[in-house]
Amino acid sequence: MHKSIEIDEKIFQDAVKFYGIIFNLPPLASKIYAYLLFDYKKVGITFDEFVDVLSASKSSVSTSILLLLNAELIVDHNKMDERKRFFFINEEYKKIRFEKIVQKMKDELKLLDDLDQFKKNRDDGHNERMEAYKLLLNKNIKNIQESLNKL
Repeated sequence: MHKSIEIDEKIFQDAVKFYGIIFNLPPLASKIYAYLLFDYKKVGITFDEFVDVLSASKSSVSTSILLLLNAELIVDHNKMDERKRFFFINEEYKKIRFEKIVQKMKDELKLLDDLDQFKKNRDDGHNERMEAYKLLLNKNIKNIQESLNKL
């Protein structure tokens, strides 16, 4: 089978490493995701092409695709005239990623507030560094949410 897209090997390897770390992906899932980044024309990549191009077993590719689908990093479509499923980068992934970041920051703020409240019940000390950190979190949440509204 031939590749339906052209890739740059160095950029591909950099993307595999970067997205593996950012999304906490196992190596094969990261390779699948990185490979899909090169599908600029949005033709879609088939399961068989992943097996062939990445020299991986069908079960490994299947497991990795399922992981990426569940994480909402990719989507799949069936074309009308073909039985095969075609996989694409989820165009909403940026929004999903930053929504998760905002949620983590909100969760951290709640935890810090709870700890602060606990501490105030035992000590009247004021921690300026903690307040500055919470202010930074709040500003970043607001900034990211405003940007998300534009996406």
